[in-house]
Amino acid sequence: MNNYVSREIIIYLINVIGLDESSIELGIKLSIKNNTTLPILLWSYGMLTIEELDKLYSFLFQKMD
Repeated sequence: MNNYVSREIIIYLINVIGLDESSIELGIKLSIKNNTTLPILLWSYGMLTIEELDKLYSFLFQKMD
Protein backbone atom coordinates (compact mmCIF):
# COMPACT_ATOMS: atom_id res chain seq x y z
CA MET A 1 0.00 0.00 0.00
CA ASN A 2 1.23 3.49 -0.68
CA ASN A 3 0.57 6.86 0.89
CA TYR A 4 -1.46 8.16 -2.06
CA VAL A 5 -4.45 5.88 -1.49
CA SER A 6 -6.26 5.65 1.81
CA ARG A 7 -7.50 2.40 3.23
CA GLU A 8 -11.03 3.85 3.18
CA ILE A 9 -10.91 4.30 -0.61
CA ILE A 10 -9.77 0.70 -1.08
CA ILE A 11 -12.47 -0.64 1.24
CA TYR A 12 -15.08 1.44 -0.61
CA LEU A 13 -13.90 0.20 -4.02
CA ILE A 14 -14.07 -3.43 -2.87
CA ASN A 15 -17.28 -3.38 -0.79
CA VAL A 16 -19.43 -0.80 -2.58
CA ILE A 17 -18.18 -0.72 -6.17
CA GLY A 18 -17.19 -4.39 -6.28
CA LEU A 19 -13.68 -4.11 -7.72
CA ASP A 20 -11.28 -6.90 -6.89
CA GLU A 21 -7.99 -6.27 -5.13
CA SER A 22 -5.88 -7.06 -8.20
CA SER A 23 -7.68 -4.37 -10.22
CA ILE A 24 -7.11 -1.87 -7.44
CA GLU A 25 -3.42 -2.81 -7.17
CA LEU A 26 -3.01 -2.37 -10.93
CA GLY A 27 -4.82 0.95 -10.72
CA ILE A 28 -2.54 2.16 -7.94
CA LYS A 29 0.59 1.21 -9.90
CA LEU A 30 -0.70 2.90 -13.06
CA SER A 31 -1.83 6.01 -11.20
CA ILE A 32 1.68 6.42 -9.77
CA LYS A 33 3.29 5.76 -13.16
CA ASN A 34 0.93 8.17 -14.96
CA ASN A 35 0.89 10.72 -12.11
CA THR A 36 -2.90 10.81 -11.94
CA THR A 37 -5.44 10.19 -9.21
CA LEU A 38 -6.69 6.66 -8.68
CA PRO A 39 -10.39 7.43 -9.29
CA ILE A 40 -9.69 9.14 -12.63
CA LEU A 41 -7.31 6.39 -13.68
CA LEU A 42 -9.84 3.65 -12.85
CA TRP A 43 -12.49 5.50 -14.84
CA SER A 44 -10.23 6.19 -17.82
CA TYR A 45 -9.27 2.49 -18.02
CA GLY A 46 -12.93 1.44 -17.88
CA MET A 47 -12.75 -0.06 -14.39
CA LEU A 48 -15.33 2.44 -13.12
CA THR A 49 -18.42 3.80 -14.83
CA ILE A 50 -19.09 7.53 -14.70
CA GLU A 51 -21.83 6.79 -12.15
CA GLU A 52 -19.41 4.83 -9.94
CA LEU A 53 -16.86 7.62 -10.26
CA ASP A 54 -19.51 10.10 -9.12
CA LYS A 55 -20.42 7.90 -6.13
CA LEU A 56 -16.74 7.56 -5.20
CA TYR A 57 -16.19 11.32 -5.31
CA SER A 58 -19.37 11.89 -3.27
CA PHE A 59 -18.02 9.43 -0.69
CA LEU A 60 -14.64 11.18 -0.62
CA PHE A 61 -16.15 14.66 -0.27
CA GLN A 62 -18.36 13.46 2.60
CA LYS A 63 -15.22 12.19 4.36
CA MET A 64 -13.69 15.69 4.14
CA ASP A 65 -16.48 17.28 6.20
